Amino acid sequence: MRISILLPIFNEERYLAECLDSILAQSYSDWELLAIDDQSTDSTSQILVEYQQRDARIRPMRNPEKGVIPALRLALQHSSGELITRMDADDIMAPQKLERMQTLLVAHGPGHLSVGLVEYFADAELGQGYARYGTWINKVNLEGRQWEEIYRDCPIPAPCWLVYREDLLRAGAFEPNIKPEDYDLIFRFRQIGLQPLTVPEVLLYWRDHADRTTRMNEAYDIQKYFRMKLPWFLALDHDPSRQLVLWGAGPRGKTFATMLNEAKVKFRWVCDNPRKWGQQIYGVVMEEESRLREFGSMQIIISVASPVDQVGIKVMLDELGLCAGTDYFWFC
Repeated sequence: MRISILLPIFNEERYLAECLDSILAQSYSDWELLAIDDQSTDSTSQILVEYQQRDARIRPMRNPEKGVIPALRLALQHSSGELITRMDADDIMAPQKLERMQTLLVAHGPGHLSVGLVEYFADAELGQGYARYGTWINKVNLEGRQWEEIYRDCPIPAPCWLVYREDLLRAGAFEPNIKPEDYDLIFRFRQIGLQPLTVPEVLLYWRDHADRTTRMNEAYDIQKYFRMKLPWFLALDHDPSRQLVLWGAGPRGKTFATMLNEAKVKFRWVCDNPRKWGQQIYGVVMEEESRLREFGSMQIIISVASPVDQVGIKVMLDELGLCAGTDYFWFC
C-alpha cells in the first residue's frame, strides 16, 4: 500500500539532504515523496534534482503559489498513495517510521490516525520549551489522551502522523487558509471522529534551530495557537445547557474572556486572587474559586499556566468528581 509523503520546503539547504537520506533509508519501500520547493532562493532546488536522479520515487515540484498551505495542496493533488503523511525538511525520520505507522494503521483500517513518538534535538542547546513539549506530547500519545488534551497544545506532531487519503479528504485536507495549519488539521481530525493509534517508539527526530518556522513566522506566534482553541471548543465540546466557567484571570484568561464576550457566550469567572473577587472585569463579576461547589452542572475552561497551581486545581476537580475532556478542559 503506497504512502505519499508531502514535503513543503523553503530554503532548507542546510538540512534537506539529511532529511532526504532518512527517507531513502526507510525499511518500508512503497512510498513516493512529493517534494514542493516553496520558491526557495538557496540550493534547495538543486539538491532535489540530485536526489531525484538517485531515486525516481522523489518527485520535486516548484510551488507557483507561495506558502506552506498551497505547497501541501499541490503535493496532495499530485500524490497517488492510499495513505498520506507529511514531513518537514529540517527533521529526520527513524528508519522504521513508515513501516511501523503503516502496519498499525492498516491493521485497524479507515477511521484511524497512526502517530509515533518524537525526540527533539538541536544544533546547539535545546530550548526548554521544546524539551517540555516533547516530553508532554509523548506522554499524551502513550496514554491515548490526545483528544482529552487537545486544548492544552497540539497533541499530535505534524511530521509524524499517517492517515488514509479518504479520511484526510473527509477532514478537509489543506483547504482552509488557517494557520497554524497543523493544529487546525488535528482539530478537524478530531471533528470527523478519527481514533488515534500510537506506535510506542521514537519515529521522528524533531530539530530545533534558530530559523525554525515556528520561531520566525508570525503565523505561528503563540497567540495564534491560543486563539485557535476557543472557537474549536465552542464547535466541538461546549454544552450550552451547562454553566460555562472560566478559571484564571491572568493574561491568557483575559484573552479567552474577551473571545467569549465577542462570541456572545455567557460564562462565570473564578480565580484565586482575593483582590479581584467581586470586581467586574469585561462585564463579568470575578468570583472565588471555592464557589465552584455551588455552580451545579458546569464545564470549566482552565487558563491557569502555573504547573504548581495546576496541581492544586486538579485536586479540587477530583474532589468535585469532574472528568477531563467532558467537564473540564486544560487550555494551557
